[in-house]
Amino acid sequence: MINGMGREYRIERDTLGEVKVPKDAYYGAQTERAKGNFEISDLKLPKEFIRALGIVKLACAKANISLGFLNEKIGKAIIKACEELIDGKFYDEFVVDVFQSGSGTSTNMNANEVIANRAIEILGGKRGDKSLVHPNDHVNMSQSTNDVFPSAIHIASLELIERELIPSMKLLYDSLRAKSEEFKNVVKAGRTHLQDAVPITLGQEFSGYASMIQHHIIRVNRAKESLIELPLGGTALGTGLNAPEGFSELAIEEINRFTKLNFRKAENTFESMQGKDACVEVSSALKGLAVSLMKISNDLRLLYSGPRTGFNEIILPALQPGSSIMPAKVNPVIPEAVNMASAYIIGNDLTIAISAQNGNLELNTMMPIIAYCLIQSIKISANSCRDLANKCIKGIIANEEVCRRYAERSLALITTIAPKIGYDKAALIAKKALEKDKSIIEILIEEGIIKKGEEKKWLDLRKLTRGGRIT
Repeated sequence: MINGMGREYRIERDTLGEVKVPKDAYYGAQTERAKGNFEISDLKLPKEFIRALGIVKLACAKANISLGFLNEKIGKAIIKACEELIDGKFYDEFVVDVFQSGSGTSTNMNANEVIANRAIEILGGKRGDKSLVHPNDHVNMSQSTNDVFPSAIHIASLELIERELIPSMKLLYDSLRAKSEEFKNVVKAGRTHLQDAVPITLGQEFSGYASMIQHHIIRVNRAKESLIELPLGGTALGTGLNAPEGFSELAIEEINRFTKLNFRKAENTFESMQGKDACVEVSSALKGLAVSLMKISNDLRLLYSGPRTGFNEIILPALQPGSSIMPAKVNPVIPEAVNMASAYIIGNDLTIAISAQNGNLELNTMMPIIAYCLIQSIKISANSCRDLANKCIKGIIANEEVCRRYAERSLALITTIAPKIGYDKAALIAKKALEKDKSIIEILIEEGIIKKGEEKKWLDLRKLTRGGRIT
């Protein structure tokens, strides 16, 4: 049949009646309805989530075959279709907006219909012939959206954390740690409140950044453990209605075999389906990482500022021209990009927190947006860490002369003399140095507090970075 737009379509039926579905589509009636109902954005659930859905459907088909509930011929066709979906063949067939039914039923049915229609083809039939493979009766056997969807969120998220985020965070940590060692003898002025402070080395400054990332690796590793529990087998409410005994264990075993991860059945399926605390916990860890990435990026921007009118203590890699009007200008583009990414992640965390509050009675009804935001945050976090390490940190050069000059002229150097002459007198010395535009050392010599030639004894900059009291 051909519609008014000249496009061919087929007629499918669901429990509400007939639906016109594009003839070449693998999705079916329920997906077509959802496509028309939810015209809110152009956001679609990411391919990592669709892949995870395919893994769940494959595992469930194998479990149902093993338990004797699914015909082996039909089951093998479903498995083949799932394998193709996992490999990325049908991602364009997932057409439902993120903003949809809060349980994610439309996307679950999108998967069921795509898999069913591909299985029908494998068996030699025509798309839409549910007498061969039915999206609900066969593909969705022993399942509900309510246990499938949250399971897919956990699988997609944990796979991304293990394979992309943690390696990228370690890369960033290693690059910061290497720079802290490279810059260990570069003495500079410290700053608190953006005002002069006592000396520090550039290496010590970078060691602080490295430690931040190291601590976030620990926090993300701790948070990811909450994703290991899957509610699969709980079906509609957590009771396991219509799922045979042993189904959950077999399906999760298949998921583990496929992903090489260690998922297990949720200790309490009711909690796992009503609440999204695991997603909140992971998102919170990502928010913490984003806060530190923004702090580090802003510090790099300050330290690079100039070159004539700013700090100019470090030189970042020149990646691209910085202005369409000012020639030779080079901007800190990677730290700026990471700042924007961090703001996005922090915003996603708020969305996830608000969404997780909508666990009304036996089901959370904002799972699609939780899935979208969490997966996006993990991917963006991983990419931000990787780019910051490879395109920025690794190429940083210290401007040692500028760093030392600032350290020598810092008014806070008087801090080392304060225990000898008293706080109030030390403050007057610093004030004189500022008024006369001289160094602290010059004023101390003028005042007769130290003798010329004894400067190193009192103000050895490198020694001051190691702490302790000058006596």
